Amino acid sequence: MARLSKDDARLHRQARQLVALARDLTDEEIDFVFEHYQESQNPGHGLDGAFFTPEDLAFDLTVEVGGDRLIDLCAGIGRIASLAAHPAAPHRAGRAPSEIVCVERDPEYVRVGRKLVPQAQWIEADVLALPPGLGGFDTAFGNPPFGGLARSANPTAYTGALFEYHVIAVAARLADSGVFLIPQPSAPVRHSGLVRPVRQHNGPYGRFTRETGLKLTSSSIDTATHARAWRGVSPRVEVVVCDYASARRATQAGRRPVTAPACPAVIGR
Repeated sequence: MARLSKDDARLHRQARQLVALARDLTDEEIDFVFEHYQESQNPGHGLDGAFFTPEDLAFDLTVEVGGDRLIDLCAGIGRIASLAAHPAAPHRAGRAPSEIVCVERDPEYVRVGRKLVPQAQWIEADVLALPPGLGGFDTAFGNPPFGGLARSANPTAYTGALFEYHVIAVAARLADSGVFLIPQPSAPVRHSGLVRPVRQHNGPYGRFTRETGLKLTSSSIDTATHARAWRGVSPRVEVVVCDYASARRATQAGRRPVTAPACPAVIGR
């Protein structure tokens, strides 16, 4: 675990104490936990590649999240979900969604998330081995772990190593659209923090789109303005959008498959 300053350690303890309370938390207390709960103090932090999305970047991402039924994949403690479900969020028109589901495999994050986003249905599960019955969502979204992490399964047509692409491909079965925060090298276009956009249709993205039939569109959000707000890392990232409904229509028209068979093939961790 990373060492915290005395002040950060004290605030983290206070956040955990709030989560442990038997009563519901106030809005101010929820904000306090989101701000001061330190993911670096969770034993699985390094292995899972969990770095929580900075608040302002999470809010910017919700500009792309629409619809009445939402699912957050790799939800952490629910920062993005809490903002996407807020009646004041973009596309919400003052009304909360009818359903929001958060999927997270770390039991500690699920415990905290249930306290911070109680209106969500929390599912403790590996995003690559989801329980049956999920689907019909308007938008799937999230900040999945990046890179070549160990996986429990290969449930889609994508055969590469990048975890973020596996999550995006899984979401094609769940929702009509997807909005995800991914590393800049994995996006079709790099533009955040750059003077001129750089297209990169070959390499990792080229493999992903060839194997899955899915195409990603880069959002206009400049994530570079939030680079210093991350804790413990300063990744270059992009927000990407995927129109799964259009991809499914193409599949139904007999053009090409979007994903592989529904049953995941288990692989070694």
